[in-house]
Amino acid sequence: MATLILAAAGAQAGLFDDEEARKAIVDLRTRISTSDENARARIAELAATQAQMLEQLTALRRSLLDLNNQLEATRADLAKLRGSDEQLTRDVADLQRRQKDLASGLDERLRKLEPQKVALDGAEIVVEPGEKRAYDEAMAALRSGDFDKASNAYLAFLRRFPGSGFENSVRFWQGNALYGKRDYKEAIAAFRAFVTAAPEHPRAPEAMLALANSQAEIKDTRGARKTIDDLVKAYPKSEAAQAGKDRLATLR
Repeated sequence: MATLILAAAGAQAGLFDDEEARKAIVDLRTRISTSDENARARIAELAATQAQMLEQLTALRRSLLDLNNQLEATRADLAKLRGSDEQLTRDVADLQRRQKDLASGLDERLRKLEPQKVALDGAEIVVEPGEKRAYDEAMAALRSGDFDKASNAYLAFLRRFPGSGFENSVRFWQGNALYGKRDYKEAIAAFRAFVTAAPEHPRAPEAMLALANSQAEIKDTRGARKTIDDLVKAYPKSEAAQAGKDRLATLR
C-alpha cells in the first residue's frame, strides 16, 4: 500500500515536472519570440538609422563638394582680383609716371614761354623766348659767314620786336653783316642809327670805327676822317679811338 502511494506520488510529481517544463519551454519560447521581435525591430531601427545616416553622409558629402567648388571658385576670383589689383597698381603707376612727365613737359614749355634774363654787352636784359631764339639764329648765321642771311635776319628782328632789349646789339651786328657782304652804304646807315640811338653803349666806339671804315670803302675819305675825329673826341680812351688814329695815317 505504501509502495502504491509512493508510486502515485512519484507519478504526480513527474506530471507536475512535465507541466512546469512545458510552461518553462513555452515561456522561453515566448521570451525568445519577443526577443526576436525586439531584435528585428532594433535591427530595423538600426537599418533605418543607418539609412538615414547614410543619406545624411551623402548629403554632407554633396555639401562638402559644393563647398569645395565654391572655395575653388572663390580662389579663382581672388586670383583674378589679385591680377586685377596688380594690373590696377601698374596702371596707376603708369598714370602717375605719365602725369609726372606731362607736368615736367608742361613746366619746360612754360619755362620756354617765360621771359628770360640775358647778359648782353655788360648789361642784363629781360627778353621773351622768341626774341632770344631769333637773335641767336641771326648771330649763328653771322658767325658762319652767311652775311646775307644774317643781315636779313637782323632786319626781320627789328621789324618783329621793336623796342627789344636786343635792339641796340642787333643794329650793331646788322651793320657788321652789311659790311661783311660789302653793302657799305647800308652798313653806314646801320652804324649811324646804332650810335645815334645808343651813344653810351659799350660798342659805340667800335661802331664809329666801323662807320669810318665803311666810308673809306666807298672812297668817302673826308667823311671817314670826320668820323674818326668824332670818335677820338667822344671816346678818347677807347681802343677804337687808338685804332682810328692809326687808320687816319692810311687815309689820303
